[in-house]
This record gives sequence, structure tokens and C-alpha cells, in this order.
Amino acid sequence: MKKKRNTVHNPGLEKLFEYVYILAGSAVVAIAFNQFLLPNQVASGGVSGISTILNSLLGWEPAYVQWAFNIPLFIAGVIFLGGRYGIKTLIGTIFLPFVVFLTKGWEPWTLDPLLGSLFGGIGVGLGLGLAFRGKASTGGTDLAAQIIHKFTGLSLGTCVALIDGLIVLTATVVFDIERGLYALISLYVTSKTIDMVQIGIGRSKMAMVITAHQDEVREAILHKIDRGVTKLSAYGGYTDQERPVLMCVVDQTEFTRLKQIVQTIDPSAFVIVTDASEVLGEGFKRA
Repeated sequence: MKKKRNTVHNPGLEKLFEYVYILAGSAVVAIAFNQFLLPNQVASGGVSGISTILNSLLGWEPAYVQWAFNIPLFIAGVIFLGGRYGIKTLIGTIFLPFVVFLTKGWEPWTLDPLLGSLFGGIGVGLGLGLAFRGKASTGGTDLAAQIIHKFTGLSLGTCVALIDGLIVLTATVVFDIERGLYALISLYVTSKTIDMVQIGIGRSKMAMVITAHQDEVREAILHKIDRGVTKLSAYGGYTDQERPVLMCVVDQTEFTRLKQIVQTIDPSAFVIVTDASEVLGEGFKRA
């Protein structure tokens, strides 16, 4: 098996990185908002979407609007949901509009609404993903959704969808249908980017091997690929005889070698392969 790497657990350093994540994530969201979403009137949900609409209708400064919504929502979250929203979420709630205010004079990087929605969604997703890695959030309508979830019994996903959907619908009325469609594109790209930041772009493979030569396959995986393998107890559905299943997880670069080894040892082996989007533990990344 892979040799265990020596790791030093430093709580102070981990806490420092969490604050770096929330500050960096808030800054990335703010810059993406000012450079891509606001100038193209893409109101892709959240408090930033509300500030985009109010900026267009009333000329209100987006940073002030975001502070005006975020801070009361944070207070409401503490009152109704308890003290789990700590100092890091408060920092994100305040720091994000601050960066929006600091960068409001920058020239937009594109005035194409399609590019704005795509790259704005990427930027917002990247920033939120970093904030989530810091075990915090940037506040806003996420807190409102959780409050509604607590008092209505609706699922959290439904509450988020209702709030963002209402904001996008309002943007469609205020601007036009095309802007509403661009907002939906941005929302979709944001969700996928958050997943990428949270899970990573690397993809490992999980293989489950059913073979009559399990000992030879197991030894080959352990010593030729240098990966761990787990034997699962299973029984054939037709014969009702015991047919153990060998399960292992390998990197993409090792997968071809695994197939070759199994086929060489037992050409009639039954192999099931699936993507493993995130693998934590020895030989892979740490939690």
C-alpha cells in the first residue's frame, strides 16, 4: 500500500488558512460582480442580484445595498438559527461589499452579456467555493433561505431556488427576458464551479472486480500498482455461492494498468468501474 505520509496537525495554521479562504473568496466574488455581472445587468440571484436590480432602477450604490441586506440577515440568522454563524461569516458579510465598493471604478472586462454571465458565474462560484472551504459563507440570501427552511419545513434547496428564482424573475421584468436567461446561465455555472472547487477537478476511479483468481488479482493490485484493496463479502445471485468482490480506488493514470493486470490474470473477470469524485485517506488527499 502507499506509504503513510507524515503530517503535522497545526490548528493555528488551519484557522489562519480558513480566514485567508473567506477573505480571498469574498474578494473574488466582489470582483466578478463588478467586472462581469453588474455592467451586463446579470442579476443571478442572491443579494448581488438584488443590488443589480436596485442599481438599475434607482441608481443605488450596490455596495450599500449589499451591506443593507447582509448585515440584518446575519443578525436574523444569529437570532433564529443560533450562534453557528461565527466571526468568519460576519467577516465575509462585511468584506464582500467593501471590495465591491473599492473596485466599483474599474473598467468592465466585457460588455458582452453572454461572456459576462459565463465568467461572472465562474468567478462567483470560485469565490463561494473558497469561502465554503474556509468553513464560512458570505451571508446574504443563503441565511434567508435557512430561516424560511426552519419555519416552513420546505427543503433548503427549495428555499434557495424560490429566492433566486424570484430575483431572476424580477430581473426579467425589470430588464428583459434575455437578461433573465443570462442570469439562469450564470446561476448554473456558479453551482458547477462551486462543486469543482469543493471536490476538485481530479477524478479517481473506483473498480470492483469479481474474479475466480481473487488472490492473484489482490496481490497484483497491492504490489504492482501499490494500491490498497478491500475484499467485500458477496454471493452469486444464480449459484448462491460466495463470490468475494475486490474493491480498489486508483488514479486515472493507474486505471489502464489495473485493467491490463486484471485481464492478464483472468480474461473472464467481471469489472465494474465508476468515477470517484473525491477520495480522502492514505495515498490520496487528506481531509
